Amino acid sequence: NTVDAPTLYWAAIPGGEGDFPAEESFHTFIEQAACLFIGETNYASSPSPFGIKMADRLSGRPLHLDISDEPMRRGITTNRNKFILGPSGSGKSFFTNHLVRNYYEQGAHILLVDTGNSYKGLCRLIHERTRGEDGIYITYEEDRPITFNPFYSEDRQFDVEKRESIKTLILTLWKREDELPKRSEEVALSGAVNAYIRRITENPELRPDFNGFYEFVRDDYRRMMEKKRVREKDFDIDGFLNVLEPFYKGGDYDFLLNSDKEIDLTHKRFIVFELDNISSNKVLLPVVTLIIMETFISKMRRLKGIRKVILLEEAWKSLMSPNMATYVLYLFKTVRKYFGEAVVVTQEVDDIISSPIVKEAIINNSDCKILLDQRKYLNKFERIQTLLGLTDKECSQILSINRANDPSRRYKEV
Repeated sequence: NTVDAPTLYWAAIPGGEGDFPAEESFHTFIEQAACLFIGETNYASSPSPFGIKMADRLSGRPLHLDISDEPMRRGITTNRNKFILGPSGSGKSFFTNHLVRNYYEQGAHILLVDTGNSYKGLCRLIHERTRGEDGIYITYEEDRPITFNPFYSEDRQFDVEKRESIKTLILTLWKREDELPKRSEEVALSGAVNAYIRRITENPELRPDFNGFYEFVRDDYRRMMEKKRVREKDFDIDGFLNVLEPFYKGGDYDFLLNSDKEIDLTHKRFIVFELDNISSNKVLLPVVTLIIMETFISKMRRLKGIRKVILLEEAWKSLMSPNMATYVLYLFKTVRKYFGEAVVVTQEVDDIISSPIVKEAIINNSDCKILLDQRKYLNKFERIQTLLGLTDKECSQILSINRANDPSRRYKEV
């Protein structure tokens, strides 16, 4: 109706209902009239038992909102992955803290990869509440460097995934990114890892760590290779040991893979990896990256029926090496099958558009897009509209965010 639009608008204003045109009204029964109200409502709470607490945009009324399970049940989305875009100061970190806290309190396992200490406070809160059982914050400091023990398993179970992750980790330390291993080297390394795991499994009194693996290869595995008459050109064991020596006791990085803290991250429900101090370190970053991926994939495979969330904050830019890109691609495509969700948070439009991995893999496999205040990108919002496939109405809604906030209340819209 375009002819009566001004009159109808005037009549919809509180106090103007007396001017509602008579020709637009009709007599009906209460049952039929009530049916029309289903199209005349504001935001309503989700009937789903899982969700996050938000507030109605107009009234501030609390709402229960499910953006993970209910949209999948209704066929609106096909996965739980999320893509969050918001410039600096838009409330992005506040919202993601709120999101992961709500998910954690409802039983989910959360693994965060961050640069900037955005989740330190929440992690400390969980750590204190659980009396140190949960809320694991892993960061690099000169006096407290990052330490792991890739050979530690709480239940001494080394499945195929665990063995492969150890092999990939050692391969990353051994070979440069652009240096491909020979088939004979891969076979020899796989044999060394399997033989060492067999040794520590059969001898529970042995403490497994990288030092033990190094000594096993240097002494026992060398004899096994000589017995099998493996040629040096097929597997140079001295060259292998020489390259890995910095990670053995007395080396520059002997702290990295020989942690004496027996923590199996698979069963910890809230873990934060803070990568700000090592984002430019070419030795530490690839190792920590592999540990992160191994931890989440282990959760994904072993924790059946439990929700798992991996959230990559601005750190994903540091992690876009060829190895990490493959993992991210794999995660976004398969995490749905394991009751999991992958979330990427970014603040720069150019980061999305310039990275083919983000553009193709992440956005195409994230059915839930969360946008915060986009006024800073007003002049280049057409690129975001094209990228996310937004209609003109959706663009108007997004650009109206925080334009008419109640000045007496402190809040940001999402």
